[in-house]
Amino acid sequence: MELHIRGIPKTMKIKILFAGLLTLALFTVGYAQVPDKAKLDQFFDRLAEKNKAMGSLVVARDGNVFYTRAIGYSQIGSSEKKPVSATTRFRVGSITKMFTAAMILQLVEEGKLKLTDTLDKFLPQIPNAKKITVAQILAHRSGIHDITEDRDLRPSRTKPITKDEYTALIAKGKPDFEPDAKHSYSNSGYVVLGYIVEKLTGRSYAEALEERITTKIGLKDTYVATGNIDVNKNESLSYRYMRDWEQEPETHPSLLFGSGAIVSTPNDLVKFIKALFDGKIVSKKSLSQMKTIRDGYGLGMETFQFNGKTFYGHTGGIDNFGAWLAYLPEEKLAIAYTANAKVYPVVNIMSGIFDIYYNKPFQIPTFEGFAVSEEVLDKYVGVYSMPQAPVKFTITREGTTLYAQPNNGQPAVPLEATAEDKFKIESAGIVFEFDAAKNQMTIRRGGGERIFTKEN
Repeated sequence: MELHIRGIPKTMKIKILFAGLLTLALFTVGYAQVPDKAKLDQFFDRLAEKNKAMGSLVVARDGNVFYTRAIGYSQIGSSEKKPVSATTRFRVGSITKMFTAAMILQLVEEGKLKLTDTLDKFLPQIPNAKKITVAQILAHRSGIHDITEDRDLRPSRTKPITKDEYTALIAKGKPDFEPDAKHSYSNSGYVVLGYIVEKLTGRSYAEALEERITTKIGLKDTYVATGNIDVNKNESLSYRYMRDWEQEPETHPSLLFGSGAIVSTPNDLVKFIKALFDGKIVSKKSLSQMKTIRDGYGLGMETFQFNGKTFYGHTGGIDNFGAWLAYLPEEKLAIAYTANAKVYPVVNIMSGIFDIYYNKPFQIPTFEGFAVSEEVLDKYVGVYSMPQAPVKFTITREGTTLYAQPNNGQPAVPLEATAEDKFKIESAGIVFEFDAAKNQMTIRRGGGERIFTKEN
């Protein structure tokens, strides 16, 4: 006679329980996998060993830090080097735009601003101001000319600039297109949004950030840079790898303002983006507006696809600083990486992090260059020019390394051999190919190419 529990025979109940456990095991295997922290360590060890990166990483799940790692140096002197740590502060470039957008949307929620308000209410001197809306500026659909990309208008990157001077320069720029005609990234647009924040709050952008976001959610290492990098405040300098690590000149933060002047840490960045998605900074409606993507961009937010998953966040880069902030709402997963030296592309580092995190096949790069003899390298040494190009390139050799230097005042950059006649600058995505028989050098980047001829 079978025992019955609540009307179900005991033997049948055991079978149901077993089937349920089997189903649970089969369908939760993806979540049961534990990310390989040792492999993450190996990846970052290799990056550090081969001078491919310097920076700091935080991976957090539901607000709890799962993994943190720092490599390289925040300050390199003649006699000592200061290692990057988890508390090192970095300039995070355009991740600033997420903070600016959040403050603009807070002002909308407070009734002080409408997304449909036109720019003439604040800066009527900007071309098309009567037609450009706040929403279009947030989404990079305003047509406001980005003077940071204009050789004729952009100011000196190392000198401070006043707000009136900056506004006058933006006003000189002709619109790139009619408002909302298309998407085109504009740093100048976010500088304008920073000025709107100041006008409506009666506070400086830095004070508004502190009151509205950093103090509100407890960010202790996030603030607006106002002057040169201060190493005494644990702020990192940025470096470029040439023959050794060389300090990169600093862009003055007054040129960045609401588009890129924030200093932060990966730990603060993951707190920020979780708070944003938890409704602690803007409302659910405002967050939905930020997340609504059109032509690759929302309102101060973009998306990234990794392992078939859609992450929200932003990237940043200024001087040789690089930053990446990504959040997956379904898993409450936040990843922030801040770098003060970009050699191996940041996107490749992030891709490796995601592959390792999700236990996808990932081969840690060896970064072993292709060996080319000095005799062959010497055939490529010389000055190369082309009639249509405004610059010439001087190719030199030191030991078994070729260096390329344009005649526009930029320093010589080492070329990494990938074949006997092919070389690359990995951080810039540039490929050099030499044809010694024809005395030619072909430079390829982003699908385009230019052929230079060696001068006699």
